[in-house]
Amino acid sequence: MQVSVENVGKLERKLTVKFPAERFESQVSARIAEMGRTVRLKGFRPGKVPTTVIQQRFGAQVRGEVLSDLIGTTLREAFDQENLRPVANPSVDTTGTPENGEISYTATFEVMPEFPSIDVAALAVQRPVSEVTEADIEKMIETLRQQRRSFDEVERASAEGDFVMFEYSAEAGEYRFPSEGLERAGSVLGSGTLFKALDDALTGRSAAEEFSADIDFPADFRNENLAGKTAKVAFKVIKVQEPKLPEVDAEFAKLFGIVDGDLETFRKEVRANLERELKATLMGRLKAEVAEKLADTYAEVDVPNLMVQSEARALAAGSVPKGQQPPPQLIDAAMPMARKRVLAGLLMGEIARKNELVVDRKRVAEQLAAIASTYEEPEQVIELYNSDPQLMSGLQNRVMEDQVAEWVAEHASTTVQNLSFDEVMRPAGA
Repeated sequence: MQVSVENVGKLERKLTVKFPAERFESQVSARIAEMGRTVRLKGFRPGKVPTTVIQQRFGAQVRGEVLSDLIGTTLREAFDQENLRPVANPSVDTTGTPENGEISYTATFEVMPEFPSIDVAALAVQRPVSEVTEADIEKMIETLRQQRRSFDEVERASAEGDFVMFEYSAEAGEYRFPSEGLERAGSVLGSGTLFKALDDALTGRSAAEEFSADIDFPADFRNENLAGKTAKVAFKVIKVQEPKLPEVDAEFAKLFGIVDGDLETFRKEVRANLERELKATLMGRLKAEVAEKLADTYAEVDVPNLMVQSEARALAAGSVPKGQQPPPQLIDAAMPMARKRVLAGLLMGEIARKNELVVDRKRVAEQLAAIASTYEEPEQVIELYNSDPQLMSGLQNRVMEDQVAEWVAEHASTTVQNLSFDEVMRPAGA
């Protein structure tokens, strides 16, 4: 086998491989002979099908399969021989026809970049830490109560937290919405469903009350004919309802799967859920911190264009409705972020390789159990992951990223950042 490598770019390579045509023909003959012993054709006894008939019926198929297998085998041999690390399956070009007793093909691909020595100790990393407190548990229970509140109709004037159903029309210049009659709507005052000017106008109003007010509509209002304009709005209040929160008792606990309604068990479940969310978010923030510091510090490392384009398409796809293809300009805009993410991933992979980090099977099992616990039938989720190599590989990759981030934090110049639960889960500016 003859191998030659040509650099056609920073990371692009063109590999030319030649192997003896005799190697190809001998494997074709061997496979046809094997078929002669196993193939079943009408009019022939098993194992007695003439070679010429097999060649006539299956020759082209066999030659194609053997050529594909040989290209795969020799390509792996060539990669090992030339110490090449391709980032994806290469594009292969060949006639498949022997010339001068040889069959040749070319493979074009990108290789992994050459990494510098990664000095983790020089990185300044901030590691957020936090814990769930009793106050956090109480706050979550209150949130759960709010989510399951009911509303009772009242005759008094509306206040924050009340549900108000109303009808309205809005006029701005020659424009009227709706064009005829009134539009019906409803909202909990202070919930953010409506903008503040509408909330303010509806506060302190009673059922059957009719009034009008000049309302400044925000610039991003969904109706472009009202957005950013001052309109005269006519209101008619249909009804006012006040919220009624459920008591935290056995019946309330049963709503969350606590069969016997034990409140202590309920609180433990709330704590466990909060701790699981907190742990995942803390790890996500640490990984983001490590990834950013690595990518910024080693920004000069070349990155395979194929990987960047793939990541950019994935990022752009997140900005369009599911099933739609993102436009080219959106993909182009995502390229800088995509390059940074790919670079960070490659650097973290190199750290794992250089330091011989291996996936912690116990952590994989724990993370799988955590994922499964959020579903009604966790056993089925675990079975799905265990039976799907792609799903399991993705989970193992995430665990390895966690391990690398922690390894970097342990060996870098790391500052611990003590935060409250809310500061972690709802950071300022998010």
